[in-house]
Amino acid sequence: MGQPAERESGERATRGAADLQLPPGQRLQKGWPVTHYGPVPKFRPERWEFRVFGATADGEKHCWNHEEFTALPYTTVEADLHCVTKFSMVGAEWGGIPARTVVEIAPPAPDVTHVMVWAEYGFSSNLRLADFTSDRTLFATHKDGELLTAEHGFPLRLIVPHLYAWKGPKWVRGVEYMTADRRGFWEERGYHNVGDPWKEQRYSYQEEPGEGPEL
Repeated sequence: MGQPAERESGERATRGAADLQLPPGQRLQKGWPVTHYGPVPKFRPERWEFRVFGATADGEKHCWNHEEFTALPYTTVEADLHCVTKFSMVGAEWGGIPARTVVEIAPPAPDVTHVMVWAEYGFSSNLRLADFTSDRTLFATHKDGELLTAEHGFPLRLIVPHLYAWKGPKWVRGVEYMTADRRGFWEERGYHNVGDPWKEQRYSYQEEPGEGPEL
């Protein structure tokens, strides 16, 4: 498994209170609450597979087993996590495989505009391709130098720092390239199709024209 680089001695500098800025409606959270829908899946490495499928550039499905996927180039991103339930966890160091790396290895067709990120139990979250390929979007395996726990998404969760946390599912198993947008699990249940916390895009009734799939 890809491992984080050796960390410098001493604790990382924390953000001073004067510098702290949260999206509207959010409150600072100490610690990391466990929030998810449904049970925690059991990890079976011999059965685990990560797939990229849909409108790929070569028309083929691309697959990695757990050992292959976690051997991809590892990087870290320091980023906040903003939950739509109104807590924000700031200054976490996330480690894992950049989404851009997956896109480079298994590129989408030219007309792809969105992706659907699929997780255990058929859970899904849709993203604009530009959000998915952001240089800060990460398939995380670690937080603050430690492996994720099962409750927090081990072996793999998506981190999209500039969107609400539900846009980054736990227990990710694959990515579908799409040539048109469609809503994921929470988006079908009334949550905003984009989910920008700085614009407080929490619910679908707030959507402006062009922010949701065409009917």
